[in-house]
Amino acid sequence: MNKRTGVMAGAAAAAIAAAAILLPNANASTDQPAAPKTLSAHSATQLAASLKADLGDKGAGWYLDSAKGHLVMNVLSEEAAKSVTAKGAVAKVVHNSMTALKAGAKTLSDSASVPGTAWSIDPKTNKIVVLADRTVTGAKMATLNKATGGMGEGMVTVKRSQGEFKRYDGGDAGSAAGGAAGADGGQAAGGAGDAAGAGGAGDASGGAGDAGAGGAGDAAGGAGEAAGGAGDAGAGGAGDGGQAAGPVGGSAIFGGNARCSLGFNVTVKGAPAFLTAGHCGNDSKTWTADQGGSQPLGTVADSKFPKTDFALVTYDDAAAKPQSAVDLGNGSTQEITKAAEAAVGMKVQRSGSTTGLHDGTVTGLDATVNYGNGDIVNGLIQTDVCAEPGDSGGAMFSDDSAVGLTSGGSGDCTAGGETFFQPVTDALKATGAEIGAGGGGAGGGDAAAGGAGDAAAGGAGAGDAAAGGAGAGDAAAGGAGAGDAAAGGAGDAAAGGAGAGDAGAGSAGAGDAGAGAQDPGAAGSGDSLN
Repeated sequence: MNKRTGVMAGAAAAAIAAAAILLPNANASTDQPAAPKTLSAHSATQLAASLKADLGDKGAGWYLDSAKGHLVMNVLSEEAAKSVTAKGAVAKVVHNSMTALKAGAKTLSDSASVPGTAWSIDPKTNKIVVLADRTVTGAKMATLNKATGGMGEGMVTVKRSQGEFKRYDGGDAGSAAGGAAGADGGQAAGGAGDAAGAGGAGDASGGAGDAGAGGAGDAAGGAGEAAGGAGDAGAGGAGDGGQAAGPVGGSAIFGGNARCSLGFNVTVKGAPAFLTAGHCGNDSKTWTADQGGSQPLGTVADSKFPKTDFALVTYDDAAAKPQSAVDLGNGSTQEITKAAEAAVGMKVQRSGSTTGLHDGTVTGLDATVNYGNGDIVNGLIQTDVCAEPGDSGGAMFSDDSAVGLTSGGSGDCTAGGETFFQPVTDALKATGAEIGAGGGGAGGGDAAAGGAGDAAAGGAGAGDAAAGGAGAGDAAAGGAGAGDAAAGGAGDAAAGGAGAGDAGAGSAGAGDAGAGAQDPGAAGSGDSLN
């Protein structure tokens, strides 16, 4: 080999060696799937809708991996998985198609509609999950096992619930937890005999650090304990930490002998209205902000239950501008600007007039629950959030998005349990209502209805503690006389907007006037809870 040939051979060998090094790296960068995108719940839902449309019958549901912020799409083939990962989602190849899962749910409806059962499609396990409450025994359990056994373990899972499925109504209002306000920080106006909240005569209650609910004739909190300093809270704008100027999501509403919770304020062709549970709408055609009925709110325009579970109530005052917000139970509110579809894995919160604010996760979609007596509701959202009687109709939300209306479930907020919700999006479509019912609050967290340093909600005078808007450690219930916060006892001024010496909702004294619209307090003895 001459010198020139040797140089050429060495150069060729070097080029081949370089190509051998570069080629695997080039192939790896081309074939390696893109890393999953970290998404908000809203962004994940939008991406899921787009992918669902693209996949067609090759998709099999989806869910949120909240810990990582990833969207997980179930698919039926590796080819479909590639298109999912290319758009930033996690692909999971599963066996059961959505068509098969829905057919299985239909089979349960036809052959195993047993009172005390519920089922939903769980995309995490790619199965139908059936829950049987403690009443499902003997022949009922045999019927359920026969239906599910024919579907195979790969399609369905049966679990037991420790409680009993029921709408959140029935029982004695006097045994309730004093309303959300009392349960979550001493904002109270309890009825005589209430076990919690700012109870009636002689009841000791109030949140930790609160001045408490005195006995008959006692004022809860000394003069000058005004609710918050300038800008702390009044009827501020929703989401600004302000107390709502009127009833909002989670507020107690009263109809006949029933107490429910308001879901979301809405508008229908520009007119103010609110959504609540359909079984509440069936209980009464008219609803008020106080147990005594002296502060009317609205009239039922549409109510659907069973099959679905929502009601639309139009405000009697056509000029009302209720806040599109939810009560957070601590003197502040969360602004609600839109509605959102639920997703398994979504983190949610629920506000209700019995148990206040609680949080949890969506665990199933398209759920069916059989409450018994022919009350079967379909298309519900299943969660692990707790609820109790009186919370019916209350708001389930995620950040500033309305998601569901409390229907019913099993368990309570001591032991936990399952709660089912009517999707808000379905209720809006059916009624033509829109989320975002107008203003009603001062911006920037300023006090809205009193002077600087006053708690504003409920229209109390300067220095008064108004409708539970007290700062931490202050007595919370009601717009009592100048400088005093009152909590319910006989003859005392109680919740929401009472003037000096006026009596409030649920106080034990005869002839008491009702509470302000925004803080109705606990129901009195003898009322049923919804």
